[in-house]
Amino acid sequence: MFASVLVANRAEIACRIFRTARAMGVRTIAVYSDADAKAKHVREADEAVHIGQAAASESYLRGDKIIAAAKAAGAEAIHPGYGFLSENPDFAQAVIDAGLIWIGPTPAAIRAMGLKDEAKRIAEEAGVPVVPGYRGEAQDAKTLTKAAKDVGFPVLIKAVAGGGGRGIREVNSAGDFAAALESARREAQAAFGDDRVIVEKLIARPRHIEVQVFGDKHGGLVHMFERDCSLQRRRQKVIEEAPAPGMTEAVRAAMCEAALKVARAVQYENAGTVEYVVDGSGPLREDGFWFLEMNTRLQVEHPVTEAVTGLDLVEWQFRVAAGERLPKTQEEITLSGHAIEARICAEDPSEGFRPSVGRITRYDAQSVAGRIDAGFDRGDAISPFYDSLVAKYIEHGSKESPRLRRSVCTMAAAQLGRLEIDGPTTNIGFLIRCLMNEAFHEGHVHTGLIADNLAELVDGSINRSVAAIVAALADAVAHSESNPWDAKDGWRMNCGTRAAWRFECGGDHVEVTLVRDRDAWRASVDGAAHRLTGVGGNRAGWVWAEVDGAYRDGLVIREGARTTVFVNGDRFFFETPGASREHADGAASDEVKAPLPGKVATIATRAGAAVRKGEPLVTLEAMKMEHQLKAPRDGVVADVAVEEGAQVKEGALLVRLVGEDEAA
Repeated sequence: MFASVLVANRAEIACRIFRTARAMGVRTIAVYSDADAKAKHVREADEAVHIGQAAASESYLRGDKIIAAAKAAGAEAIHPGYGFLSENPDFAQAVIDAGLIWIGPTPAAIRAMGLKDEAKRIAEEAGVPVVPGYRGEAQDAKTLTKAAKDVGFPVLIKAVAGGGGRGIREVNSAGDFAAALESARREAQAAFGDDRVIVEKLIARPRHIEVQVFGDKHGGLVHMFERDCSLQRRRQKVIEEAPAPGMTEAVRAAMCEAALKVARAVQYENAGTVEYVVDGSGPLREDGFWFLEMNTRLQVEHPVTEAVTGLDLVEWQFRVAAGERLPKTQEEITLSGHAIEARICAEDPSEGFRPSVGRITRYDAQSVAGRIDAGFDRGDAISPFYDSLVAKYIEHGSKESPRLRRSVCTMAAAQLGRLEIDGPTTNIGFLIRCLMNEAFHEGHVHTGLIADNLAELVDGSINRSVAAIVAALADAVAHSESNPWDAKDGWRMNCGTRAAWRFECGGDHVEVTLVRDRDAWRASVDGAAHRLTGVGGNRAGWVWAEVDGAYRDGLVIREGARTTVFVNGDRFFFETPGASREHADGAASDEVKAPLPGKVATIATRAGAAVRKGEPLVTLEAMKMEHQLKAPRDGVVADVAVEEGAQVKEGALLVRLVGEDEAA
């Protein structure tokens, strides 16, 4: 076994790899950019080496700097993590040529599977079914348009290189094809440096199921069963689980054997994942799945496989890279229980999942029972230069029962609600609603489930009444003569048995009344009556009660005139009227500003153009994705303040509107 390892990555995955390395007695070496000088992964490593500026192109994508850092620090091996250079065959070869151990598959296998068209040719030759489509060399718009028509709409345009949901567009008609092709190519070029695409038939109501495989240098090859990654947003995974809902032994055997065929075809070594698109219109079938791609690296969602198999996949990677045989045979690898992983991201679901950047002012996971793989801690900053993943929560249930999956979903939702993260906005409330969605609860998963239920999944207003009650209770506590949570006898509010509050929340006025008569509580929120029992709280800021018979709780953070309340992962700001506020009430703004730093990819309007509310104006490229900014109201474009290709800062003015009467 090698004595030291450099992880050519950052944040959550670097911290995850360091954890196994420490357990194995392997010295850990981090690399970091200017933006990550004080990052969690830097603090956790035994040694850290600076490799460049904040932009990934000047740091984490600079293989020469990473190899130089490894040499300077005396590293014997390099683990690429996922993303960045993890599936770059030239980097893998350069590591090997430098006399270092590459913790991953061979450069030849990475190259063979790295291009989707070539990977599908290999899969077909191995006897594995693939989705019908165009995978030719000609990349002109005319050829691709004809191919789409030949395949038949709807189709998917997909980047030949890369992954992670980038460079993919769904197209439902010929009229939409040209714009979608241009957008997919632009995103693919930005993400992977390669704008080539393939065109495939879109499978109706698809599911995404993948198989974890592992090979060694001695010809050993095993699978570790399947994962279901169907719950996606914009082709990006949100919640993953193992095993797949509705999986039968016959279908599992067919999928796993097909995955091994693909791996054997390229003499695969180390960790890899064979992904399938699956017909989700009915029960899973042996003839109802098609090869999608192979990811030649450790996956973000690998912890669910670790949970149901009891294996440490990073340890396996280390041992295989060091030349050892696979630690277990296929017969020794067993499946136990059910596991779910939720990706916690710094983004605002209510604002179209706009990435949220800034410093984390509160991070507390002490009361969370499950596994958390985190890349940040209190005081760390979410940077606009990289993706928005903050942490992953993994819940595992091992006690077999007919309702095991449902109970794991419920437990995961409850534990996520105990996770305290403040500063940038997160998607925790959205994740909880996904986990508790009835269709997901029942295992009726498919890649369009979020899109089909988007309005209710992003709407946290259902928790606002509870948050308002919690805010009122906390305020009453703050103004009492003693801490009522410590009192053994009954507590009465200092102002009497009835008190009222008038808050401002999100531009709305919220009126709350609390009435206590002995042990009974009554609350009114904007005239709606609620019965409270079991009211309690603690000095850590948590307040709880049964509201109309259902247990609810919330975390309260009081800062001057502002009270911040977290309920089921959703964050609400309550302020007293007249207090200073970060955002004003009123009509939609006349200014469209950059929500975060980025590059102006396209401008879809001009000065003098009449626009309608919701009409696309500017496409901003930031945090590895394209973000479409739309008109906030009807009006006329008075000014376009930027040009295509311009780099803009957060808050920069992009487009200014005026009313139609003003324009006249």
